[in-house]
Amino acid sequence: MIFPFTAIVDQEEMKLALILNVIDPSIGGVLIMGEKGTAKSTTVRALADLLPEIDAVKGCRFCCSPQGPFCSDCLDKIEKNQALENEKKKMRVVELPLGVTEDRVVGSLDIEHAIKRGEKRFEPGILADANRNFLYVDEVNLLEDHIVDLLLDSAAMGINTVEREGVSFVHPARFILVGTMNPEEGELRPQLLDRFGLCVQVNSIRDKALRVEILKRKAEFDDDHEGFHKKWQNAQAELAEKIINAKERLKDVTINEESVSAVVDITAELNLDGHRADIVMLKAARAFAAFSGRTEITHEDIKKIAPLALRHRLKRLPFEDISQEAEKLHAILERI
Repeated sequence: MIFPFTAIVDQEEMKLALILNVIDPSIGGVLIMGEKGTAKSTTVRALADLLPEIDAVKGCRFCCSPQGPFCSDCLDKIEKNQALENEKKKMRVVELPLGVTEDRVVGSLDIEHAIKRGEKRFEPGILADANRNFLYVDEVNLLEDHIVDLLLDSAAMGINTVEREGVSFVHPARFILVGTMNPEEGELRPQLLDRFGLCVQVNSIRDKALRVEILKRKAEFDDDHEGFHKKWQNAQAELAEKIINAKERLKDVTINEESVSAVVDITAELNLDGHRADIVMLKAARAFAAFSGRTEITHEDIKKIAPLALRHRLKRLPFEDISQEAEKLHAILERI
């Protein structure tokens, strides 16, 4: 039994970052920085459990959407005029283990079978399991760089293509990437940090009243799973409906000149590379406006989102502490 999302105490920034990526997966995932035991994996699993079932092509190994894009198997059926039936599937959290090989991530083709039988035989990898689900990577900073590159490229492109000896197989790979790391155990290269849409810092809760509440809820959950879920079912249903409505409202949210100018006013004053920060901030602000039930982005939306979109992109000059850039960001947000 999974702990209810709405029953998780505090950690509001982490919960918001995850919800915004559900509303608009093109934001590019979440990097969660912090120590162990701060409910990171619990929160991701709880959100996946909260969300309603999705429509998928019946029997498809890759959970293809009935509206596409389609994998090679589904495309073969379409070419043969075979009907694609629908079924409901629950979103899952797929974990990527440390020490994973490239073949295990992207999948592999059986060339011998293709030569002997003239048929493609594809062994799906983790990217196939992750399609339209959450891909959870614990200690992403300890993964080999080329594996991280693979994940980030697939997340950006939304498709996985495996080619070998003139044989190829394609399947969609659209997932919400959630990486966690403890900065004390090693850093990610800036180029990889920049590829994560949002970043949150989580810490152990120090407030005594909140710590007491955590213990009470955990004990109550352990003693009576069903009763605890029943207690929180109304809050769960309300949040699920709010997220669904936000997804439907997202394209109706107006991106006006004022919101674009506000984003650029912030990023232009900071020592940032490229334009990904601007793009992510605007997307996240639009998702937050939709989540808040509005059809227009406000300055307050941008101020709320800016730390999530910029925290991991702030650079420091030689002999300069990163906190100086963070203080500079705070001062900019105070002005707008």
